[in-house]
Amino acid sequence: MFYDLHMHSCLSPCADDEMTPNNICNMALIKGLELIAVTDHNSVRQQPAIDKVAKAVGIRVLYGCELESSEAVHCLGLFARLEDNQKLQPWIDSQMPGIPNKPDYYGKQQIMNEFDQEIGIEDQLLIVSLNASLDEVIDEIHRCGGKAVLAHVLDRKNSITHELGFIPEDLKYDGIEVKSEEQRQLVLKLHPWIKDEETVWFIDSDAHRLTDISEPDHWLRDSDFRKLWG
Repeated sequence: MFYDLHMHSCLSPCADDEMTPNNICNMALIKGLELIAVTDHNSVRQQPAIDKVAKAVGIRVLYGCELESSEAVHCLGLFARLEDNQKLQPWIDSQMPGIPNKPDYYGKQQIMNEFDQEIGIEDQLLIVSLNASLDEVIDEIHRCGGKAVLAHVLDRKNSITHELGFIPEDLKYDGIEVKSEEQRQLVLKLHPWIKDEETVWFIDSDAHRLTDISEPDHWLRDSDFRKLWG
């Protein structure tokens, strides 16, 4: 199925205000995607609205988030069930450093309902490092029933290779996100302990604007989906 499993709604301060649940789901549908995930920074509070809109328009979803560890590494949490995804929020809240958002500087952090009506504002700045290591972030995603995908692993900022220098052999992740086939080959070259055939790879948009949402270019094989969810 054609997918894009990394995009940000208007809850993420770095995303456009137009990234509302209805706009995201309908743009994905127009583009021909079959499976999406919205992965806001350090929050799952937009997911109930995403769930309702996705079901209404007929597009399949995984329920997501993008967590930032204390090492400043970004890790996607993907969940097959909304109720499992929502279990993560109290833990996130307990690990937040409590820095107030400055909307005029960082951007608004809007929580929407299924009608794209604002029902809340997140006051704590979301683009921060949690008080939890990458191992602890991954463990908590797993404890809540989700899968952990290392985000944009070759980026210059907030990637595991930039912040740690490499992907540790004993790290218990479930998938790796790259931006191209060339990047996948480079990851394998730099990490000979990573087995290509045993790894679930993702190429996502990391969309912060509607126009950035992926075209139907990337296909998630049934075998890879089963590796994640059985």
